[in-house]
Amino acid sequence: MTIRLPGVGGTLRTYEPRVEGTAHPAGGSPLVSRTVFSAAHVVADPYADTTPDGLAAVDWEATLAFRRHLWAHGLGVAEAMDTAQRGMGLDWAGAAELIRRSAGEARAVGGRIACGAGTDQLTQPGADLEAVGAAYEEQLAHVEDCGAQAILMASRALVGAARGPEDYFEVYGRLLRQASEPVILHWLGPMFDPALEGYWGSTDLDAATETFLKVITEHPDKVDGIKVSLLDAQREIDLRRRLPEGVRCYTGDDFNYPELIAGDDQGFSHALLGIFDPLGPLAAEAVRVLDTGDTNGFRATLDPTVALSRHLFEAPTRFYKTGVVFLAWLAGHQSHFTMVGGLQSARSLPHLARAYELADGLGLFPDPALAEARMKSLLTVYGVAQ
Repeated sequence: MTIRLPGVGGTLRTYEPRVEGTAHPAGGSPLVSRTVFSAAHVVADPYADTTPDGLAAVDWEATLAFRRHLWAHGLGVAEAMDTAQRGMGLDWAGAAELIRRSAGEARAVGGRIACGAGTDQLTQPGADLEAVGAAYEEQLAHVEDCGAQAILMASRALVGAARGPEDYFEVYGRLLRQASEPVILHWLGPMFDPALEGYWGSTDLDAATETFLKVITEHPDKVDGIKVSLLDAQREIDLRRRLPEGVRCYTGDDFNYPELIAGDDQGFSHALLGIFDPLGPLAAEAVRVLDTGDTNGFRATLDPTVALSRHLFEAPTRFYKTGVVFLAWLAGHQSHFTMVGGLQSARSLPHLARAYELADGLGLFPDPALAEARMKSLLTVYGVAQ
């Protein structure tokens, strides 16, 4: 069995898919050496009569089923984050409903969940600091009322309203003082969202880091941890070594996660990663190996996945969600390759073909024949005869 895959420039190559999938059974012992969240995607309703700029239509049962899949493998779910197309197809009304439903499902199955609180109900530019703070408060209250841990997401509106670091101190201090439980602070770099350029009051990352650390050190009892998504391993290592005692670092580095999770003699990172959406079962298996103290075995399991992750998250990085949903379709977690906001069109056919090849090589598809058939159907739509 072979499949003809397109490359850049219209070239075609022949690829021979796996015949059998690699078993990654659900269950197993709880993950103990690291706290691991997968940021999870949403499944669109393919029959909704909507447009890319219309309201998001979500298939709630398929979306929750995918979260049950992640929980079944022992992972936590990071809900309503950028992986769920927050601000790229999913508005605050949709995110609020997603948080409510997922938090209820987490209680029902005993799964761990943390949910994003931001300011994306502010849809018009020009909001002032008071409006930004009030928007954050509304979302923080919703997350906590639903019984989930809060992740304070980076805010596009705050970038526009803030005049310097002191405004970040004001807004984050206001939120942390009223948070009922410790939160996770999220520093999302501009490669994931260009509108976040200059977050923490400076385009100089060293200066921004100092502001970020000051926010944490002034409220260490209200900060469970930080999620760093800058795709800079050394900066993350340097930052985590300066965190107050008891504040965790959750890596959001989809380029360097194996080495950051493995750590060194001065510490390690936990994980909150979009790439653990398609890698969920394999990631859980790797952490269980790490739980035994076998760092080399952990690296041997997870290092081969980096090529796929770097491919999915290549520039423009914010479109990585397309590859994540594409792989969920090929793996049989959903019946279609449709995304809210029409984002299935955000990556090229050669990009998707390479993602298929890398994922198949890792044994990520429970049913390789299904993945091959679905890949061929997509190729046929694009005019690549098989």
